[in-house]
Amino acid sequence: MPRTSHRLDAISESVIRNTTRTSDAYNAINLAQGFPDFEPPPALLDALVTATRGPFHQYAVTWGAPRFRRALADKITRTSGVAIDPDQHLVVTCGSTEAMMVAMMTACNPGDKVIIFSPFYENYFADTILAGAEALWVPLRPPTFHFDPDELERAFAQGAKAIVLCNPGNPTGKVFSRDELMTIVALAIKYDAYIITDEPYEHVVYAPYEHTYVHALPGAFERTIVCNSLSKTYSVTGWRIGYVQGPPDVIRGARKVHDFLTIGAAAPLQEAAVTALEFPQKYYDDLRDFYTAQRELFLGYLRQTGLPFTEPQGAYYVMLNIAELGFDTDAEASDWFIKTIGVAGVAGSSFFREPVQDYLRFHFAKSAPTLHEAGERLLRVREQR
Repeated sequence: MPRTSHRLDAISESVIRNTTRTSDAYNAINLAQGFPDFEPPPALLDALVTATRGPFHQYAVTWGAPRFRRALADKITRTSGVAIDPDQHLVVTCGSTEAMMVAMMTACNPGDKVIIFSPFYENYFADTILAGAEALWVPLRPPTFHFDPDELERAFAQGAKAIVLCNPGNPTGKVFSRDELMTIVALAIKYDAYIITDEPYEHVVYAPYEHTYVHALPGAFERTIVCNSLSKTYSVTGWRIGYVQGPPDVIRGARKVHDFLTIGAAAPLQEAAVTALEFPQKYYDDLRDFYTAQRELFLGYLRQTGLPFTEPQGAYYVMLNIAELGFDTDAEASDWFIKTIGVAGVAGSSFFREPVQDYLRFHFAKSAPTLHEAGERLLRVREQR
């Protein structure tokens, strides 16, 4: 029999999804895979019911239903301050997962080099390999997860075609400052590279930090390819609606890639999602307040454990340092937390290119009762260990 693609040798199955399967098998509280245990906004659910009874059950326009794209363009224009044209700057995808694959395949030729910060969301490396490109690694150093500008420039100087930037960061919770982003933009301009941003947590940022849109920075729009989704902002991870945003020449290419990957995102869900995109600013203010409260609730329990952790500036992930618990590997620690404590976290090594075994990633996109129960279980870590 012929061999399958050699590209698959370089990647493994998702550690996050595998941890979820183990969590389910042991009835643990799943703080591994980042999805809520509460419902989306009621107005959005009402819109979904209406959409299922309308004429939206056949293919939408491949690159996104016109009404959805108009609402999306208006929302991005409001939040970023940059005028977005629904017909020139957007292609709607099946989640930000497809958006990232589309962006990578649009920007890169086989053999091109892509800069990825480490730690990183696991899809970035897989997408680089599947696109036939090569990863160049630049470390983000704990606990602040800062990068060395000279180290970053050396990576660009190796002929990087693109850099992938997750902001706010998964798994780090880092919110890149405007100065840091200006450094990245300046290097991308100097070395003529694309900036591929992944921004699904744009509205989950904690005071005093603020989200800066890279495409809104001077000189950045023509080389920034934004990947984003509705999943985190509106608590609809199962809807799988995302998008690529970029300059017209990039979007013309991205539409071709998207067309032959998935044809299009679900038509009735796009129709319903227009309602969410038209929410007033109060919705986003309330979302920030909600996640700020969830963060403080969960971090309060972590402080009681006495274990060190990274306090997130944005997104809803916490990297818990489990080095002092004496596990040989973080995979062993993840397994023990699930089976003994009843709380699932992701082995941090799946996010690092470096040989780091000291972290588990937990998330707090859960209701207060769930976080209280998870926290009470985590307080038993030291006595059980």
